[in-house]
Amino acid sequence: MAKVLMKGNEALAEAAIRAGCRYFFGYPITPQNEIPQYLAKRLPEVGGVFLQAESEIAAINMVYGAAGCGARVMTSSSSPGISLKQEGITYIAGAELPCVIVNMQRGGPGLGSIQPAQSDYFQAVKGGGHGDYKLLVLAPATIQEMVDLMGKAFDLADEYRNPVMILGDGILGQMMEGVDLPADETPGTLAEKPWATTGAKGRKPNVINSLFLDPVELEKHNHHLQLKYDRMAKEVLWENYQTDDAELVLVGYGSSARIAKAAVDQARALGIKAGLFRPITLFPFPKEALQEACKQADHVITVEMSMGQLVEDIRYNLEFKVPVHFYGRSGGMVPTTRAVLEEIIRWVKSGKEEN
Repeated sequence: MAKVLMKGNEALAEAAIRAGCRYFFGYPITPQNEIPQYLAKRLPEVGGVFLQAESEIAAINMVYGAAGCGARVMTSSSSPGISLKQEGITYIAGAELPCVIVNMQRGGPGLGSIQPAQSDYFQAVKGGGHGDYKLLVLAPATIQEMVDLMGKAFDLADEYRNPVMILGDGILGQMMEGVDLPADETPGTLAEKPWATTGAKGRKPNVINSLFLDPVELEKHNHHLQLKYDRMAKEVLWENYQTDDAELVLVGYGSSARIAKAAVDQARALGIKAGLFRPITLFPFPKEALQEACKQADHVITVEMSMGQLVEDIRYNLEFKVPVHFYGRSGGMVPTTRAVLEEIIRWVKSGKEEN
């Protein structure tokens, strides 16, 4: 199949349809607006439903309803909009409902800017709503990867009965690349969901709820959820780039990883043994793979579009055995390859001076 040149947001939306998504509820916000715009046209063509809700809060609760009926359903937004959805997201996680949530991050805090950022990392992997819950979080770095991960996101959501977040940013949403689109997966080919509220014909009613007034029952439910999150630990994805002999390892995800990879190539051209570790799953985090990639590194540098949210998890997952430094830009500013290369050279020189 020949590649098709598509904008990131539109490619992601088409991939969702081909993954069997037939319901979308959302509300406009830049820089993800092409997702609902595209789905508003395409979903009716395949017998699906697109609905622009009156608010982000309404949209996420409509997702709850469709997911409860067993449908493949998605919503998308950008940073402030995802914040408004947090109460609904924790309800969905508590009720164990599968859905896909897309966040094309923009600069913050507050209304911030419409430029790309990665400052929603904590919100995504730590849980931005209340209670002990987790999302599966996938972080693509190319438009092709966004397309490929969309089908996986829906499959994981169904397998674990849990919301899955695709964490992108304004660069990935707005840029254009050639992509190979997957074949259509019609809803009729998907596995049945015996727990769904599809009408109690010949069976007892299914009850979907996140309310447990008995604290004993609620604690039991929380233990059940935690065991599920523990099982999710096997779903780790990552990329190693020239880490076999790396004495300095960059760590980045999404768009920042693309910039870091170019800096690794330039560092190698200067004779510096640099490499890149790119987590694709942010939760669960590929801890063992990170440790293996950094086993002979003297320095690790996180490259991110935030004020250092990723660096905390890298230090924790490396168990503080390797110095981890932060390089990032925030508020919609994007790191440059030259600036990352200068950071590499700076820490390589500092290591030589120490010796």
